[in-house]
Amino acid sequence: MMQHTVGSGLGRRRWRGVMSAVAVVAGCALISAQSPSQAQGPDSVAPVAERLLDAVVNISTTQELKGPQGLPLPKVPEGSPFEDFFKDFFDDQGPQGGGRQVSSLGSGFVIDPSGLIVTNNHVIADADEIVINFNDGSKLKVEEVLGRDTKTDLALLKVNPVGPLKSVAFGDSGKLRVGDWVMAIGNPFGLGGTVTVGIISAKKRDINSGPYDDFLQTDAAINKGNSGGPLFNLDGEVIGVNTAIISPTGGSIGIGFAVPSQTAVHVIEQLREFGETRRGWIGVSIQSVSDEIAESLGMTKAMGALVSNIAPDGPAAKAGLEVGDVIVTFDGQDVSEMRVLPRIVADTAIGKSVEVGVMRNGKLETFKVAIERLNEATEAAQPTEEETPPDATEPAETAVLLGLTVAEITQELRQKFGLSEAASGVVVVDADPKGAGAGKGIVAGDVIMEVTNEKVATPDDFASRVAAVKEAGRKSVLLLVSDAKGEIRFVAVPLGD
Repeated sequence: MMQHTVGSGLGRRRWRGVMSAVAVVAGCALISAQSPSQAQGPDSVAPVAERLLDAVVNISTTQELKGPQGLPLPKVPEGSPFEDFFKDFFDDQGPQGGGRQVSSLGSGFVIDPSGLIVTNNHVIADADEIVINFNDGSKLKVEEVLGRDTKTDLALLKVNPVGPLKSVAFGDSGKLRVGDWVMAIGNPFGLGGTVTVGIISAKKRDINSGPYDDFLQTDAAINKGNSGGPLFNLDGEVIGVNTAIISPTGGSIGIGFAVPSQTAVHVIEQLREFGETRRGWIGVSIQSVSDEIAESLGMTKAMGALVSNIAPDGPAAKAGLEVGDVIVTFDGQDVSEMRVLPRIVADTAIGKSVEVGVMRNGKLETFKVAIERLNEATEAAQPTEEETPPDATEPAETAVLLGLTVAEITQELRQKFGLSEAASGVVVVDADPKGAGAGKGIVAGDVIMEVTNEKVATPDDFASRVAAVKEAGRKSVLLLVSDAKGEIRFVAVPLGD
């Protein structure tokens, strides 16, 4: 379970697992000391740290709270003899009494001497005022949030300095190896500029925080207040933006995560130029290829991204891709697993025509797909609640296979299960809890649209297709299933004896 809380001046998100929890805090950067017998580390990072500290900043935010009736709280003119009294009184009231209070503390770093600062979006979320605290003790208010991206948790801020600021440059996170030394600088627990050192523990981590997860894992100490701070290589280049930790307590236990620079640079460039992200889109819904699905498709191993739905008139549809295709290459890059594809597509230039390799009926085919822009503002339509009519008369013709009783879709069954007029296939009217189909999550009301990439419309169609797959010696049969909400997925169901 993922939790995200903001309070006591520190944003925090936790993912609780069997052994630990991931915490995203308004400060993240972790470093655990290694055993002396394993590694002594570099002789000193002092020369590198000295030239980087002035480019790393502390970030504090304040948020205007409302009174009990949602009205702004009274303000006292500066210099009034009652100023201190009102400030102390309303600060003591908390959320009920309100007042202006520090709601988040975090870190960031300057990437342009003119005053561009990178941080995490969750550090500045909902802030009315953002103040940048520099290493020399000076402060500047943020004049503008140039852009933010919730999917990668990055934000770009603008301040107006009197003179050029000390800045740092991004490096190439793709050159990092597991075991390379890294250094984090940030603002843990509001203490101020703090340096910690560790190694890259792993790459390409998926912590289920978003569709583009590709985190660097480090044991460099990251705690509350480190979020948004830089992760440096020993050349002093930013190779990550510290974002999350795994911890049962919210403190560092040596497992921290940073957005790799390869991801961050692309997002920051778009925020700088457009004030928003402009990601690529090909118009497909995809799912993972399990061993059972791979076997049912005649693939030698599980790999790629299985296309479960295609947007009408989308780039993939125009190019000729079909439901049931497995995308294995995209623009010259291998798609080793499903989660790789969204990142590759998102980073592809809009308007570019790319080659997409798919496995179809056991053969590799190539299509040219023109990338369009993802409309990130579009929200999925919410299903409408409909009154459930009385049970209709059971259909006369059914087939029972895989523990599923299926029937041809009638108007009565559409009403009974809340199916749309566009739903086509055979509807599951009963699922034996001990059957193979129910074991894979198929329930009454689901619609089986295809069996091994061939459409079915009657119980006889369904039975004959399952029989053909069994005669071919396959161990499982691949079903394309839609639920009452119209969400489509592939399900590989074991055939048994």
